[in-house]
Amino acid sequence: MLTRLSLRLRVFLIFAGLAAAIIAATALGLWLGYTRLGQPTALQGFTQAGVLAGFAALFLVASVWYLFDLNVAKPIETLSGALRARAHSDVTAEMDAAIARYLGDLAPAAQAAAQSLAETRSALAEAVARETLRLGTEKARLEALLSDVPVGVILCSADHALVFYNGPAADIIGTGRAGGLEAGLDRKLFDYLHAAPLRLAHERLIATGDPDAVSDLLCTTTTGAYVLAARMRLLGDGGSHGYVLTLRDITGDMAAEARREAMLEGALDSLRRPAAALATLVEVMPEAALPAPMQGALKDEVARLSQAVTRFGAARDEALAEAGALPQTRAFDLAQGLIARLGAEGQVLTAETADLILRCNGYELLTLLEHLARHLTDRGPLHLTIEEEDTGAAIRLSWTGERVGVGELDRWLSVPLVPEAPDRPARAVLVTHATELWPETLADGRPALCLPIRQARRAVVRPKPVVRKVVYDFDLLSPARTDRLAETRLDRLTYVVFDTETTGLNPRQGDEIVQLAAVRIVNGRRVEGEVFDTLVNPGRPIPAVSTEVHGITDAMVADAPGVEEVVRRFHKFAEGAVLIAHNAPFDMEFLRRVEGTLGLSFDMPVLDTVLLSAVVYGQHETHSLDALSHRLGITIPEEARHTAIGDTLATADAFLKLVPMLAGRGLDTFGAVLTEVRKHGRLLKDLN
Repeated sequence: MLTRLSLRLRVFLIFAGLAAAIIAATALGLWLGYTRLGQPTALQGFTQAGVLAGFAALFLVASVWYLFDLNVAKPIETLSGALRARAHSDVTAEMDAAIARYLGDLAPAAQAAAQSLAETRSALAEAVARETLRLGTEKARLEALLSDVPVGVILCSADHALVFYNGPAADIIGTGRAGGLEAGLDRKLFDYLHAAPLRLAHERLIATGDPDAVSDLLCTTTTGAYVLAARMRLLGDGGSHGYVLTLRDITGDMAAEARREAMLEGALDSLRRPAAALATLVEVMPEAALPAPMQGALKDEVARLSQAVTRFGAARDEALAEAGALPQTRAFDLAQGLIARLGAEGQVLTAETADLILRCNGYELLTLLEHLARHLTDRGPLHLTIEEEDTGAAIRLSWTGERVGVGELDRWLSVPLVPEAPDRPARAVLVTHATELWPETLADGRPALCLPIRQARRAVVRPKPVVRKVVYDFDLLSPARTDRLAETRLDRLTYVVFDTETTGLNPRQGDEIVQLAAVRIVNGRRVEGEVFDTLVNPGRPIPAVSTEVHGITDAMVADAPGVEEVVRRFHKFAEGAVLIAHNAPFDMEFLRRVEGTLGLSFDMPVLDTVLLSAVVYGQHETHSLDALSHRLGITIPEEARHTAIGDTLATADAFLKLVPMLAGRGLDTFGAVLTEVRKHGRLLKDLN
């Protein structure tokens, strides 16, 4: 029990016990002397002597305790903090031996040990540097390769969190689009793509037990409902079930293909009619109309033209057949894509699909079904079924309202699917797939549209493997995480370190934020590219005394976004992370005062570097950001001090140095640190 107390508190308790024992022994001795003397009149003298002796003993013990605490216990805690800074962080400054000058050779010995550790660390760093340089070169080449490939590449952990993405992937999943969420490490993939087809593909691959298996699927973005062709493969990293996902936006590709097909079909039609008319005209032409040689030559040329048109049409039909035989689309993915696209327009669709793989152009079918569903908006709830029929499948779109007539359906199919291809009607999709579409009535009396697919097969357990092209290791692909925050290691958590600059120090009296900055720490490192830094229009004048501190004027924030908009964006940036700040209660009060207006809550766990510094160095030290940075060897440029981003970076670097120091004391989980922090509650209130 006593081992959980600080050294200085234990020393104090020892001296307090010693003082109590001396006073008790003195009182017992005087009482025994008085009883053996047997003179009642001597009681007052014995009492006075006891009181004087007690105060004298208390004074002497307190004096010795004070000197011992000042010259032994306090220097030991200071020395241990300095040693931990050098043992667990990159602090190389020479220790001040004067802090323990009354501890004999302890301070010089500790100084020698720290110097030896620094020399050993330096030698080890040099030995590692050569290999690191080689690996760094390979990593740079791989990153350059992945950044230049035309398809999006995403790596995800087993719980579907982003651990890598290249530029095309960020563009494909929605970054930069109106309403799109910025890509960020450790964010859920399902913030960008609809979850159902991805979860199903992931489960299918895990069930195969084949590290080389792949799964092709269609998925849609949550923003704009763009259709993506994706390929998923598990990572062969010992069963963690992380995966790599390659993405291609086929929305634009299919629109271009539709325009190209419309052009070819128009060209073929423009040739067929004149060729047929010429052939008919030549056949009925009187023999006397032209000389025999010219008439024979004309017939030969018309015959060649007809043959060329026939060959052109046959080649186009063959190309369509070959193209139609290549794509494979899962029935489930097709249904989920339609649900997502209609859902983006506020239309509800339910679906029931067999586990089938359809040979079809998934995008064209999806666009056709969406086209039909739009015409059925006012006819009741829609339901989609895809079931096996003979060697193919049948797609049925049913509803509960009025039936659709053949003439009405024919008008729908005569309308172009996309404005970019006005000459390509919806019926062209049926021609491409060599199928038809007709109205029918289901067994339960509901009207439906039936669209048969000529070729389909049941999904097999094991997808066809392909040769692996690239193998690479990433530190972010860590083992499966625990959902219990208290048991999670500090170096496995995601953090958002932030700081604010304000108009003043009293948010309850109307002071507001004028600058908010934050950085993300993922798996023990600060992510350079993920920074939140913005000026804020506080909606009130900035006092001159505040401008003198942070340098922000009214003119600088005149065109900046308002407090509510910035706080809402910051809440999304910090979602799912542990918040870190220096003197966190001050900054959190500015954020929490607008929670009610925004309808959100800053309920994330919070760590305060003031309290973490107190855990490592003791409460007797100064725990300002400047003092902590000085102890940890962190330099804050003068121009960056008292700016939100400058203080944020200093706080983040300080936290990263404190984490291994806390782990060195056995405080390596969030729960252990939180328990220890609460012992220093008199410094700051616990925000958790």
